[in-house]
Amino acid sequence: MVPGRPCSVAATLQLVGDRWSLLAAREVLFGNRRFSQIARNTGAPRDRLAARLKSLVADGILEKREYQATRFEYHLTDAGKELLGVLANLMAWGDRWVVDEPPMVLEHHGHQIQPVTVCGVCGQAVSEEDLHLVSRAPGWTVGGPAAQADVKPS
Repeated sequence: MVPGRPCSVAATLQLVGDRWSLLAAREVLFGNRRFSQIARNTGAPRDRLAARLKSLVADGILEKREYQATRFEYHLTDAGKELLGVLANLMAWGDRWVVDEPPMVLEHHGHQIQPVTVCGVCGQAVSEEDLHLVSRAPGWTVGGPAAQADVKPS
C-alpha cells in the first residue's frame, strides 16, 4: 500500500512511475521488443532495465515471448497497450513545455496526433473546470483524511 491518499494515480506510479519503466514501454510500443534494442534506445543501465522488465512482466504490462531458443522479446499486454494515451499525452506535454523542437512526432492517418482527454460516456472534451472529485476511500474526503480535513491550521 502507498502512504498518503488512496489513489489510482499513486497505485499506477508504483508500477510504471519510474523513468525506465515508461521508457521501456515506449520502446516496445515503437516496435523495439528485444532487450538490446530497449537498452540502447532508453540508455538504461542493463541491470536496472532487466529488473524493470521483469517487474513489468510480473505486473501484467508486458509479456515475454520466445523467438529463438533461449532468446526472448517483449510485447505489450492489453494493459500495456492502454499506456499509449499516457505516453502520447506525456510526449505532447513535453513537446509544448520542455523541448524547443519535438525530436519525434506521432502521426495518425498522416497528421500529427493532438491528444485530448475525452469522456468515454458523453464524448465531450474534459477540462479542469468540468471535473468533480468524489472520494470513495473510507476515511478520506477531498480535503484529506476525514478526521483532519476540517481542522484549520492555527
